[in-house]
Amino acid sequence: MKIVMLTIGKTRSDIMAEGIGMYIDRINHYMPVEIRELPDVKTTKALTEARQKELEGQMIIDFLMPGDAMILLDERGRELTSREFSTFISKRMASGLKRLVMVIGGPYGFSPAVYERADGKVSLSRMTFPHEMARLILSEQIYRAMTILRGEPYHHD
Repeated sequence: MKIVMLTIGKTRSDIMAEGIGMYIDRINHYMPVEIRELPDVKTTKALTEARQKELEGQMIIDFLMPGDAMILLDERGRELTSREFSTFISKRMASGLKRLVMVIGGPYGFSPAVYERADGKVSLSRMTFPHEMARLILSEQIYRAMTILRGEPYHHD
């Protein structure tokens, strides 16, 4: 299985990009993973929040391939411990899934069409994080899940 972290917009902070890159490199020792950045929608005064979500949503849906499982990082998603998240990943790996696409949306969240297509929602926390930080946290948690599954000492209970 391959994990794709799909995001709206680029990671602009060098510190965040460095941290994300470090975890992506580490994860690739266990399984293929990549981060794909879709372009920001150019905002104008005439562009409503709903229309921006719709345009971003279409890019997200267009990115998907048949058979992909799409999990949204969403504040209303299921909160998991690191161990539960590792089990979540493990079950998808065992199912024969080719690509698990984990999506971090734009500033206003997801369009109704994206919610309809989604195979699930996960929340990183009940707190709100900047999207770039959510990318870093997600990449670290995927790495942590891999070390838990391998019984390595990175995670301490």
